[in-house]
Amino acid sequence: MDNLSALYQSCFGCKVQSIRQLAGEGSNRKYYRLSGGGGVVVGVEGTSRDENRAFIYLARHFASKQIAVPEILAVSGDEMYYLQSDLGSTSLFDALGNGRKAGGRYTQHERALLFKTIRELPNVQIRGARGLDWAMCYPQPAFDEDSVLFDLNYFKYCFLKPLDVDFHEMKLEANFRLLAKDLTCEPTNSFLYRDFQARNVMLDDEGNPHFIDFQGGRRGPYYYDVASFLWQASAKYPHKLRRELVYEYYQSLKNYTEVPSERHFVERLRLFVLFRTLQVLGAYGFRGYFERKQHFLDSIPPAMQNLRELLHDSHFSYSYLTDLLCRLTDLPQFAAPQEEPAVRADGYKIAENDVYEAHPKDGPATFSKYDGKGPLVVRVFSFSYHRGIPHDDSGNGGGYVFDCRSTHNPGRYEPYKKLTGLDEPVIRFLEDDGEILEFLEHAYRLADHHIERYLQRGFTNLMFSFGCTGGQHRSVYSAQHLAEHIHEKFGIEVHVCHREQRIEQVFEAVQ
Repeated sequence: MDNLSALYQSCFGCKVQSIRQLAGEGSNRKYYRLSGGGGVVVGVEGTSRDENRAFIYLARHFASKQIAVPEILAVSGDEMYYLQSDLGSTSLFDALGNGRKAGGRYTQHERALLFKTIRELPNVQIRGARGLDWAMCYPQPAFDEDSVLFDLNYFKYCFLKPLDVDFHEMKLEANFRLLAKDLTCEPTNSFLYRDFQARNVMLDDEGNPHFIDFQGGRRGPYYYDVASFLWQASAKYPHKLRRELVYEYYQSLKNYTEVPSERHFVERLRLFVLFRTLQVLGAYGFRGYFERKQHFLDSIPPAMQNLRELLHDSHFSYSYLTDLLCRLTDLPQFAAPQEEPAVRADGYKIAENDVYEAHPKDGPATFSKYDGKGPLVVRVFSFSYHRGIPHDDSGNGGGYVFDCRSTHNPGRYEPYKKLTGLDEPVIRFLEDDGEILEFLEHAYRLADHHIERYLQRGFTNLMFSFGCTGGQHRSVYSAQHLAEHIHEKFGIEVHVCHREQRIEQVFEAVQ
């Protein structure tokens, strides 16, 4: 820490006032948050000069391509310490925590973060590769057969061997070589991030992704990072969401380079999913079985479940390896997990009333210069039809009224009776069912067009109301999401009132 403190003082001309070590998962590198007169930065103490040099070079190269990475602020003379800009404390992994706890049932907000991140990956891989000096990569410049075989043997010696699983060394080695050849048969000139996972994506206040821990990257096939990200063992991404994210990545990739057919892409991706799964099991075996780190031991069962699903859904031409892996997944300690609902002691999983914050666009709302009364204000209500449609106090006639009663009602089920459309279990119920999402798509289109015209014409008031049977679940969810959608898209002042719940909220106009 003394070296980092000295580097901070040399960089900013003032002493460090506080220094705190940050938690690390699998790396031997140590990270610290330093603060003082020069501001808050992150200090890194590495164990390998070559690894540090690779990160520093790549960070500066990516920054020159306007890729969102930490800024390198200072480097010690021996290159064992450096300072970088602080990207905050919220990783994508943290932001997706509730979705993992709910067994992979991600909300629309969480899904939006995933889609935003996967769309940026080709930018790093393809644009980031342009003009990159591959000789600066650590520990080697390219993904090749030797590196594949190294990782496969890592799996063999650090995972298979400790389990005392019987296997034929020569037959397994022959299949390893076939897999290595298949993985490296296509020429490539893209950047392989190598450890692209949710923990290595930091989010700013607007949910935009920033990328860290790419020091192990090299020239290699872009399939690898997609497999690494979407088949992360602990993420529990459901099959449908994975498929949507793969498609989103494929469409984004088209903006940067020529792509193979979608069928070819998916077939190649399966090979990399197989390889990446074996690779991480090797790492988990070493860190868990040998170093006794609990985090990695806990990661083995979900990784085995990924492998089980992959073997069930795919056909590989490596017959001996496939048979061995099937035997492995059948071991008692890796039995398929039983689905357990995430519940509280009282029988329900209930989150706090914590709705997601909106992300307004930059810039003020636009309104007619001829309107002297002020900018457009939108009011959104949820209500119960038993108590009547909300009154329009503006005197403008009430606007739109949407009837939510055609959609699936969570209020019919006992676990949701005391919750509202602001509570996480209700949100997941409605979004998993999907009817409410299709319903809101039509409401969004009507609202967007109407607001655009009101802004053009200089009108000052518009009202939307959503009604359901009790004004508790579907109408609350719909009103809240429309209010956030309007504020995010137009940056105007939005008032939301959940009448029957006596909850009000104001989204201020962006100035």
